[in-house]
Amino acid sequence: MANPTSRTRGTGSPARRTMTAAARAAAKRTGRPASPEPSARQEEPTPSGRTLLVEPPAKGWEDPPEPESPESFEGEPEVAAPPRKAGRSVLTAVLGVVLVAALVAATVLGWQYRQGRQAEQARDQALAAARKAAPVVLSYDYRHLDRDFARARILLTGHFRDQYGKTTKAVVAPTATKYHGVVKATVATPADGGAPAVSVVSATPDRAVVLLFVNQVTESTQVAKPRLDLNRVRMTLTRTSAGWKVSGVDAL
Repeated sequence: MANPTSRTRGTGSPARRTMTAAARAAAKRTGRPASPEPSARQEEPTPSGRTLLVEPPAKGWEDPPEPESPESFEGEPEVAAPPRKAGRSVLTAVLGVVLVAALVAATVLGWQYRQGRQAEQARDQALAAARKAAPVVLSYDYRHLDRDFARARILLTGHFRDQYGKTTKAVVAPTATKYHGVVKATVATPADGGAPAVSVVSATPDRAVVLLFVNQVTESTQVAKPRLDLNRVRMTLTRTSAGWKVSGVDAL
């Protein structure tokens, strides 16, 4: 029985030559020998149905691209991103420095505020101590010198206390006894009854210098009537465990 394809298309027809050329081109690409000629293939049974003939492109079949080697995907080495751990370490260090600076600033400001508060308290306390000490230290009565000098020494401290004891014993006591001397000192106040004439020159938490205007009324056998002396006195006071004490007196 004849091949159904041979009845519709002859072996020498253009369609069959096209099929042969396509088979040769495919064999060339794959490196295998070309398929047998149509005359030999006619003996093979051909499946029934319609045969689809594919015409090759004008420039022939192109070989498929070869797969790229793994090396081609490597390319240039990627730049490694900075480790997150290093970035966090830098951030932590910066935050630590900022925190330390803030703590130092807060400590300094707190210390300055505390010093300012202590200095303000020192001014008030030293001023009150100076107003209390001036009348006692600068007054005496020949009739009870020992009592007056003892009361004064309680308000003194340091080298000035020793100096006061020597001066009153060697100079003031013999003179006051001989001439019946009496000296009464008071801190000057305005005529209208205002605040006493006392001011703080300088003050620290442990030391203060106070300026006082002191009136001294002196009586003795050497003067016909009581004499009033208007004095300016600079008094230095020092904080001690027993409170503020006078550590120096200078007449200006």
